[in-house]
This record gives sequence, C-alpha cells and structure tokens, in this order.
Amino acid sequence: MTYRFISTAPKQHRIENCPIEGTTGVIYVIEQLIQVNKNRIVPYREDLKTKARELRKNSTLSEILLWQEIKERKILDLQFHRQVPILDFIVDFYCHELKLAIEIDGSSHDYNYNYDISRQAEIEKYGIHFIRFDDLEIKKNLPNVLRSLKQEIESLR
Repeated sequence: MTYRFISTAPKQHRIENCPIEGTTGVIYVIEQLIQVNKNRIVPYREDLKTKARELRKNSTLSEILLWQEIKERKILDLQFHRQVPILDFIVDFYCHELKLAIEIDGSSHDYNYNYDISRQAEIEKYGIHFIRFDDLEIKKNLPNVLRSLKQEIESLR
C-alpha cells in the first residue's frame, strides 16, 4: 500500500542579499509560517484519486446543494475540496486549513453505521475534525445546516 502526501503550503521565498550579514538563505515571512502551519500534510492512498474523481462526477443532490454554498471560499473565506482521499478513505468535503471533514449521511450510510464510526475514528487520529449532516436535512433545511457549519468552523478557529 503506497501513500502520497499532499499540502497546500505556499512556496518558500528566496531572498538574495539578505540583510542578515553573511546569509543568503531562505527567509520565511511570519505570515507564510502561519499559513504552512494551517495547511498540514494529509496522507492518502494513491489509487483512491481515480475513485474520488468519479465520485465528484456523480455527486448526490445533497452534495451538489452543499457544494454550491461552500465552494470558492463562500463560507468564512475557507477553501473546501470535494471527495478528498484521506488515508484509506474518501471524505465528502475537506478544508485543509481547519483539518475539517464534512460528511453527508444518506441512504448509502444506512447500513454502515459501525463502519462510518470506525472510519471516522481512524481519520480523527490525524487531528481531523468531523461534522456530519443528514442527507434530508441538507435538502429540506440548508440554512440551518450552513448555520451549524459556521458555528463548527468558529469553534475550530
């Protein structure tokens, strides 16, 4: 089993003629250090990339509805990604900056409760937080879902 590491950390900036005498190395700006710290590395199984791509092409209605509200930094200026491989699993949505996974529990989860719980526990070992929403809740009460999501985000900041 092979794992690949991903990161959204910004590039390092090389400063020639560094003001520190005798140094021409890499200087990190404090803001970049904070950004690197926020966007932690997440391991995943390489073969899950194809499956994740397929899941993105075949999203459920609830996934589409929620995605329309959280994509392009629409919610508290945070970037979310769809169908993200993490370890041996794929989470519905993921924010690298907060290490927050969003899962939508629908009919595919009805008979997999124990699997979902063990999967979540395995991923949480990497410091990833989970928030789960019911498929019907998203379809019938999206404003309340977004309010709950914002509260969770604020508690993680």
